[in-house]
Amino acid sequence: MNMKMTKALAPVLTLALAVPAGLAAAAPAQAASAPTAVTPAADLRASLDHLLAEHFALAVVAMTKAYDGSKDAAAALKALDQNALDMLPAIEMLYGKAGADEFGRIFRAHNAATDELAKAKKMNNADAVKAAEAKVQGFVDEFSTFLSKATANNLPKAAAMDALKLHEAQVQTVFDEYVQGDYADAYKAYREGYKTMFAVSKALSGAIVKQMPDKFGGSAVDTKASDLRSTLNMLVSEHVALSVLQMQKQFDGAKDSAALVGAEAMNTADWKAAISSLYGNAGGDAFEKLWTGDHINAQSDYVNAVKAGDMNAKQAVQARISTFTKDFGAFLGTATEGKLPGAAATEALMKHEGQIQMAFDSYAAGNYDAAYAADREGFKFVFGVGQALGDAIVKQKPSMFAEATPAPMPTPTPTPAPVEPSMTTVWMKLNGKQLRINGSTTEMDTMPVMWNGMTYIPLRFLSEGIGATVSFDGKAKAVWIGAGSDKLGFWVNKKTYSVNGKSMTAPAVPVIDKNGRTLVPLRFIAELLDWNVAFAAKDGSITLTQMK
Repeated sequence: MNMKMTKALAPVLTLALAVPAGLAAAAPAQAASAPTAVTPAADLRASLDHLLAEHFALAVVAMTKAYDGSKDAAAALKALDQNALDMLPAIEMLYGKAGADEFGRIFRAHNAATDELAKAKKMNNADAVKAAEAKVQGFVDEFSTFLSKATANNLPKAAAMDALKLHEAQVQTVFDEYVQGDYADAYKAYREGYKTMFAVSKALSGAIVKQMPDKFGGSAVDTKASDLRSTLNMLVSEHVALSVLQMQKQFDGAKDSAALVGAEAMNTADWKAAISSLYGNAGGDAFEKLWTGDHINAQSDYVNAVKAGDMNAKQAVQARISTFTKDFGAFLGTATEGKLPGAAATEALMKHEGQIQMAFDSYAAGNYDAAYAADREGFKFVFGVGQALGDAIVKQKPSMFAEATPAPMPTPTPTPAPVEPSMTTVWMKLNGKQLRINGSTTEMDTMPVMWNGMTYIPLRFLSEGIGATVSFDGKAKAVWIGAGSDKLGFWVNKKTYSVNGKSMTAPAVPVIDKNGRTLVPLRFIAELLDWNVAFAAKDGSITLTQMK
């Protein structure tokens, strides 16, 4: 893989991530015009992917551990604070020491406020909760102002504020559902919040590159190749975050361990879908078989062996994991036609597995600072894996990731104003008829409800509110939604639904309420339409957001 970096990237070198040994020089050189996932702008985006995603993961862990009074709570909070400190050298390179100092003051105070909020809720101290929530809200306003000024308004304050509000709402949703013991919903919300951080990093890196184009050699953050790299970053780093936490919870016999296993399964399903989109269903099936048996399942068996103090069982599991690294490394080498050599992939996978085991072994021994240090090192490492795999795929399939070349213009035309990142926000509330879309309020003739433990929302009002068309076939009891070039179909009281003519199965059925309106499960429709969800258990409010 070509790792040459232009001198123009010097101001952000402190953000660069090391690629695993053996991967860096593996791929042959490419022509300058060939698409690549390794550019100065893509590197910046990947670095923000890493730091912001880690912030989210550690914030959730620190809050839930503080609430539980876990022995490692202090170490988790320390790791969260260190994540903020690790951002400062890069901020200073870009915006000077004063900018870095201001960033650090705001961001670290925010981390402390979330810790105060978790402890206040544990004590059921209403005044302390209110004070902590006020600090969090103050952070949203102060930090959005900082980002807007630092980027010379290339990231407008309103856009930054919307993104920060969403982030805070999602963290709070995870925490509230965890406190209530709704662990499955908590980790579904966790995955949504984790995904949001990658949209934020894309918007923020785009603003920085737009502000300082010369520093990034004219490269862009939003190429198809960069998008692939970011997607792989998201999938592999989420795997690490969930695996480490699940192993801890399984060792402790915690009640949310099973829900974390479920979240890992959803991550695996997303991985399989990504692999299938590149290498067909056979490739996706082969991936799933390798990824699950002697990898995900083996990690759980490793916990059991350590907990039982069974050295023979531990060594047997380690042998299985070693087999996985060889088999999966060979799979990646074959799938990418050698663009990512199997030997290099195996070496990286062996290091990854060693880091996961080190993080868990330290945790099991009660060495919590060492556990979080190993966890953070393993988390950082896989972003290099995402880079190597992403660029190998791009070089293998260049036509898939080629950017459209604009046709030459006969006469010069004014440069169009850049499209600023925007966010659509939809708000509604359980048992309430108000629908707000970007501040505009509509009165519905029905309302969201809780039924069979699931939240259901009115399909027509949501769809029409976001510009989709809705039609109802009374005879077939079918609802059809037209969203751009996509057509979705739902059948009342049936789990079958249609996406552009392809039949699929939903986790629950749409229903008709007493007003004759079709209601659909909130999380299902949000995931289908690629919306982020924040549910506030405190007042039953539902916030759906989508960044474009």
